[in-house]
Amino acid sequence: MNGKTDRLENRREFFRRLGRWIGLGALGLLGWPLLGRRRAAPADTVWQLDPEKCIQCGNCATKCVLALSAVKCVHAYDVCGYCNLCGGYHQPYVKRLDTAAENQLCPTSALVRTFIEEPYYQYDVIEERCIGCGVCVKGCGSFGNGSLHLQVRHDRCVNCNDCAIARQCPAQAFRRVPADRPYLMRGERWKAGSRKA
Repeated sequence: MNGKTDRLENRREFFRRLGRWIGLGALGLLGWPLLGRRRAAPADTVWQLDPEKCIQCGNCATKCVLALSAVKCVHAYDVCGYCNLCGGYHQPYVKRLDTAAENQLCPTSALVRTFIEEPYYQYDVIEERCIGCGVCVKGCGSFGNGSLHLQVRHDRCVNCNDCAIARQCPAQAFRRVPADRPYLMRGERWKAGSRKA
């Protein structure tokens, strides 16, 4: 009789556990659509840096979850003056306006200067070298027309639910914007994540 009681207890325990697993599975199936909805919302938006609010604090270079930040300098060519003395390219109070490393402001030589015709030069950003430090952007804004600015590059960004850079941004310049219009270019006005026409 003792062996029969043990077998009965084992069967009861087996069915209890089976009932728990079935119940948890059912809850999981019922909750799946809710989880799907929650995940779908962030896919419609992406993180972006508002160039009108950015103060070039340097956090973009060091606070991103990626080893090399997803934030890069971009150039609004239609705003650029193609200056011989570029505030974003040259060190302040530079003695020679050439491409020597000691005369360049960018710590990684990501900003490249190309002669067009006297007195015009074109400045291009090599994104593979850019660390998103904002040094050139600050120089361009202080001594130029502000054609250089920082943007999150979405081919690199992993679109974290809670952006590490956004948490550390003292100017609160990061915001979610529609994924179909992910870039906030210098000079354009953005309001509540949507573009003004």
